[in-house]
Amino acid sequence: MANSAVDEQDFQRVTDPYRRELLAHCYRMLGSIHDAEDLVQETYLRAWRSYGNFEGRSSLRTWLYRIATNVCLTAIDQRGNRPMPSGLGAPSDEPERPVVASPEVPWLEPVPDAVIGADAADPATIVASRESTRLAFVAALQHLPPNQRVVLILRDVLKWKAAEVAELLEISVASANSALQRARAQLKEVGPSEDELVEPTDPDQRRLLDRYASLFENADIKGLVELFKEDAVWEMPPFPQWFRGAEPIVRLIIAQCGPEPGELRMVPTGANGQPAFAMYRRGDDGVYHPFQLQVLDVVRGEDGRESVGHVSAFFDFEGDLFATFGLPRTLPA
Repeated sequence: MANSAVDEQDFQRVTDPYRRELLAHCYRMLGSIHDAEDLVQETYLRAWRSYGNFEGRSSLRTWLYRIATNVCLTAIDQRGNRPMPSGLGAPSDEPERPVVASPEVPWLEPVPDAVIGADAADPATIVASRESTRLAFVAALQHLPPNQRVVLILRDVLKWKAAEVAELLEISVASANSALQRARAQLKEVGPSEDELVEPTDPDQRRLLDRYASLFENADIKGLVELFKEDAVWEMPPFPQWFRGAEPIVRLIIAQCGPEPGELRMVPTGANGQPAFAMYRRGDDGVYHPFQLQVLDVVRGEDGRESVGHVSAFFDFEGDLFATFGLPRTLPA
């Protein structure tokens, strides 16, 4: 097929509806929104080049996913995995000890809800999308070998048939099923906790989040103890140290940050289908500059109490991550 303007318009018309879900797929595979955007572009470039040979033996969606998956596998082979600090070792037990960044590590990145959000007209799709892009789930995927990662995503997230997965990976159906079993077993060991996640629409969650932001902005850090789950986790790329327990977390914040009232500003946002805050810190110029992007797990315990079970605080001194989330570079004094 000649690459005429008419053909290009046709290609864009039939393939553009899949762009957002392909971006989510590449993000699950790579754990980086920036890598995912590059790989979706590569996917569409390859698809355009071979569009004339597409014979319709599978759906267009399946064809695009095959191209995207192969592009991702090549990228993983070249770039490796993206961990979170909690996936690299035991928690630190010295909150007052200075932390040392490891910028050379390609850390997992959060993704804005607005970038890969599901169709608001389909509540079931929204729930599935939120669960499959949850930060802890994407982090757990990084522990799987690439082929197992592919099998698990295609089977359990995208609901492909075993035969379709086997054909894409050029393996037998038995091998595909075996890879899925191994992936599920490993994911169970390193995957998200089984705490009940509180739905974003829950009014109690909104009150908890408002209280959380207020405590930071008023520098009432000790007050955070009552909001954290007893065995809550706090991690903060690019620092490899991470902490478990409400009291060690509060001690860490006081020792390493020690904010004064009014020094921090918390702007609510959304990441990975979870509540999040952009934390700005006041500089010597009186202006508030990017400091952290915090992604929270709000959970409900057996007693019905809601608490913060996990905080992933991504430091962003340059503001690049904030820009990805469409957040302002500074806030006025």
